[in-house]
Amino acid sequence: MARRNNIWISLDWMTIGIYLILVFLGWISIYAAVYNDEHSSILDMSQRYGKQLIWIAAALVIGFTLIIIDSKFYVFFAYAFYGITILLLIAVLIFGTKVKGATSWFQVGGIAIQPAEFVKFTTALALAKYLSTYNFKMHKFKSYLTIGLILLMPVVLIFLQNDTGSALVISVFLLVLFREGLSGSILFIGLVIALVFIFTLVLSPLHTIIILSIAVLVLHYFMRQKPIETLKVAGIFSSLATAFIFGGSLFKTGIPPVQWLLYATIISSLIFAVFAFRQHLYNLLLVLAIYLGLTFFTFSVDYVFNNILESHQQSRINELFGIESDPLGVGYNVNQSKIAIGSGGLTGKGFLNGTQTKFDFVPEQSTDFIFCTVGEEWGYIGTTLVIGLFLLLLLRLIYLAERQRSTFSRVYGYGVACIIFFHLAINVGMTIGLAPVIGIPLPFFSYGGSSLWSFTILLFIFLRLDASRAEKLSH
Repeated sequence: MARRNNIWISLDWMTIGIYLILVFLGWISIYAAVYNDEHSSILDMSQRYGKQLIWIAAALVIGFTLIIIDSKFYVFFAYAFYGITILLLIAVLIFGTKVKGATSWFQVGGIAIQPAEFVKFTTALALAKYLSTYNFKMHKFKSYLTIGLILLMPVVLIFLQNDTGSALVISVFLLVLFREGLSGSILFIGLVIALVFIFTLVLSPLHTIIILSIAVLVLHYFMRQKPIETLKVAGIFSSLATAFIFGGSLFKTGIPPVQWLLYATIISSLIFAVFAFRQHLYNLLLVLAIYLGLTFFTFSVDYVFNNILESHQQSRINELFGIESDPLGVGYNVNQSKIAIGSGGLTGKGFLNGTQTKFDFVPEQSTDFIFCTVGEEWGYIGTTLVIGLFLLLLLRLIYLAERQRSTFSRVYGYGVACIIFFHLAINVGMTIGLAPVIGIPLPFFSYGGSSLWSFTILLFIFLRLDASRAEKLSH
């Protein structure tokens, strides 16, 4: 009995308090977003705000249950939980219900459950379990392979459901790995890949390859500090590219200039690779390998964008980067959301007085675009308060993660913080036009049982682990 009482004493009540405030603010925001005079009672169970109250009550019961369970339970069954959600992701592809183009839901009576929401916390558990195993070394090939499998399995299965947003959430675990010793150069390469992706879409593969080539030449100069040598490299590459492009045009081969540029890139890279190998310039060889990899990636971006992505996904990305403008079509949601947030001004229009949301100008205003209701009715002050509460929660989670004695608890804690951060950044970014619309809910705010329950489970497992941080967790 004394031990159980100690658990309640050891709980981080500040984090629980922030959680309860965010959930309450989310509930009244849903009420404001879908309010109508015929159903004015916030306890009307036929409306979304009434149903959300049921989800909230269930979430509190779930949170209480997670706290009273022994912390070693989560360590011991980490892989089992992960395996169950992987099986559910497979099952939903076969037996699931298709909603808005994504086969991501199980329909059980009047309740819809989305397994992809729950795989976030089970992936965090599985990753924490593996990284806390005895004699784990981050920089071994076996470690990279195992971590890759843990992260890629849910990503592939969620992509097959056509739920891009939920799949991208898993990528945030790279930040957790960085905290645990992953080389910063890998994160840098990831950033470069993202920039190449954007340049390829906004400009063209031809211009992107030219930019990459110039960047490599600049890097060559700083690595070698030999201007004449860098000029020779630039001369060989530009001569080959010019000869191939003009030769192809002269002989009317029908091959586009960008393809000739690719051939010039491959041949010149091979020439430089032979030179680097003979001179034992292995760092230069690595740069060349990355350069060639990014060049081929440039062509894959073009292929994936035009042949694999759905037309609405292409349109949303084009709208985001200003490639095309369709404020009455694919850009309608974001356009109306920005109008709603902008019209709130400094202090907002007041609770239940938001005209954009009241008259349903903003689609999905109680789910993915719930933040625009906050902006319209509570204004700049209200949105700052909400974002401030989220940032306070994130800082608190990082503080709690850093004070853990167990590697398992620390890794899992960082996983919780990173997932919440990703959802916050992308969801708010979506509503103000800084991120593509990919169906990412705002934690504790967006309507829906699956989202609220998954974030509650994610958070309260960590709170339970933190409450028993003085205990030795066997791995």
